[in-house]
Amino acid sequence: MTSANSQSMKPATVAKKLGIYLPATPQEFQDSTITRAEFAELQANPPEWLAELRRNGPHPRPVVAQKLNVSISGLARGGVDEALTTAEITALLQAPPQWLVTERATHAAVRAEAQRVKDEAAKKEAKNSRARAE
Repeated sequence: MTSANSQSMKPATVAKKLGIYLPATPQEFQDSTITRAEFAELQANPPEWLAELRRNGPHPRPVVAQKLNVSISGLARGGVDEALTTAEITALLQAPPQWLVTERATHAAVRAEAQRVKDEAAKKEAKNSRARAE
């Protein structure tokens, strides 16, 4: 039986967990497998290339979507299908195109509805708990 620390991950998995764009990483990172211990070390003490990628990008679509406050589907509808740098994201935020304004409003409405449903379910559960307790 092997310990959890000896398990290894593919570079794509590590890149996803680190929130970085795999094609922008050094070739040696892309060609290697990373153990869980090495992954923990990357998180605790990121090398300069990792810090630079996190700071300036290019960023993968989930990170771009989060920074723009839209869904990944919203990015696709807006025609953004490639990684963006921090400067490109900042430019979009400073002068938002119409698709971004629309997608941010849609995303906010979806989140508000999800919160409403969650709150309603919590109220219903609290009511049922009180009824069972009586």
